[in-house]
Amino acid sequence: MSDISRATKLLLSPEQNIESFEVVKFQVLHYQVGQKYEPHYDYFLDEFNTKNGGQRIATVLMYLLDVDDGGETVFPAAKGNISAVQWWNELSKCGKEGLYVLPKKRDALLFWNMRHDASLDPFNLNAGCPVVKGNNWSSTKWFHVHEFKV
Repeated sequence: MSDISRATKLLLSPEQNIESFEVVKFQVLHYQVGQKYEPHYDYFLDEFNTKNGGQRIATVLMYLLDVDDGGETVFPAAKGNISAVQWWNELSKCGKEGLYVLPKKRDALLFWNMRHDASLDPFNLNAGCPVVKGNNWSSTKWFHVHEFKV
């Protein structure tokens, strides 16, 4: 089964709805020690980007390698009592700033970029924490409402 099929199965049910969404070819990301991705929304906040394919419905972030230290994906607006987890001390300072996901090889993270009414989900603010040791290789796929022309 292709990675697009797996991602689509995660997103949609029943399968006959698959043609309702457009999957953008994946983007490969590489971060070295000290590099990060600033907090941002995958939801388009401007009219220009929504003219090509419409709004981004969902994002699938696939981790291609383990990161020795740092490089977490963090959702800083999604706070909670997460300090009780056993691996809390293994997180970088950035990873402790909200809901986080550790980059583990072959893992994938699916998150919705909007609410059911198509408005921005403010808890969707996300960032890539700085790599402390090693390299962070990942791949991103976005699901749009309509066809996205590159």
